[in-house]
Amino acid sequence: MHLSRFLDPKNDVAFKKIFGSEKNKDILIHFLNDILLFEGNREITEVEFLGTILDADIASKKESIVDVLCKDKNGAQYIIEMQVDPTQGFEKRAQYYAAKAYGRQPNRGKEGKYSDLKEVIFIAIADYKLFPNKEDYISRHVILDKKTYEHDLKDFSFTFIELPKFKKKRVEELNNITEKWCYFFKHAKETTLDGYSKIIGEDLIIKKAYEALDQFNWSEDELITYEQELKRIWDNKAVEDYKLERAKAEGKAEGIKLGESKGKAEGKAEGIKLGEAKGKAEGKAEGIKLGEAKGKAEGKAEGKAEGKAEGKAEGIKLGEAKGKAEAKKDLAIKLLKSELSVETIAEYTDLSIQEVLNLKNSVK
Repeated sequence: MHLSRFLDPKNDVAFKKIFGSEKNKDILIHFLNDILLFEGNREITEVEFLGTILDADIASKKESIVDVLCKDKNGAQYIIEMQVDPTQGFEKRAQYYAAKAYGRQPNRGKEGKYSDLKEVIFIAIADYKLFPNKEDYISRHVILDKKTYEHDLKDFSFTFIELPKFKKKRVEELNNITEKWCYFFKHAKETTLDGYSKIIGEDLIIKKAYEALDQFNWSEDELITYEQELKRIWDNKAVEDYKLERAKAEGKAEGIKLGESKGKAEGKAEGIKLGEAKGKAEGKAEGIKLGEAKGKAEGKAEGKAEGKAEGKAEGIKLGEAKGKAEAKKDLAIKLLKSELSVETIAEYTDLSIQEVLNLKNSVK
């Protein structure tokens, strides 16, 4: 497996090597001060690592284990999480972690008072968007009075860094130490030696963080563990991609099925409509034919009775012709109301297309 000069700090193994080891404790301290903007009396000078298992009863579950947990000399606790895989409800998990750490403080079972409880500060670096509606790559959350915005409840705070929202790709664009840390997390594995020299400048801690990522400073066993973690991430992504593609395929098939059903229904309705129009036209034509036959018979009988056979015959013939013409026009007018095409109506009534158009214009 090919590796670049610098490894990826988002990798769980690399992250804990940099921020969760006694050897690199000074990196962790500087990171906390830089991200939390601590200085003066609030500046962290020393930390003590604590056990990362928050609930011994469910220690086998990822939800009970944090990446890094430590406390400063005043007892304030810090949880630092690197989150690569998108996780539903991660912000709730962050609050759960903080509550667990708060509730398990050593004085809980002794004579300590509630007033002795120390604050818990949660920091997450996420390789995906936690809050899509927020624009800033870093957000800080505390408990405020909804009306006055006073910060009365001070024991919980949450800081989230969303790497996809950090858009700077060139070292020359970085303006402060927070941006340097974000660049470190997002682009360390792509950093060239030239870029490395530019980004560290005179910052010895950033330099040490990069040195901790230099694969030439890792043992073979450490690199194997690192690669195993990479494989785990890739395998998980492959499974998620497969599930997504399968869901898309199933959704597409269901959509096609629904579309076919809808198309059949619409086609059937259109067929019924055309069939009804054609049936009406044929029925009308048949009625005209029967009416003409009856008219002929009656006219013939009447002509014979009056002894005017020839005149009556001529009259009947003229009447029939006129009746046929009027019937065709009446039929055409009714068919026009059925929204059939001019060509179809002309075919049904034996009228010319021009005659049908004239009728269409006359009834507007």
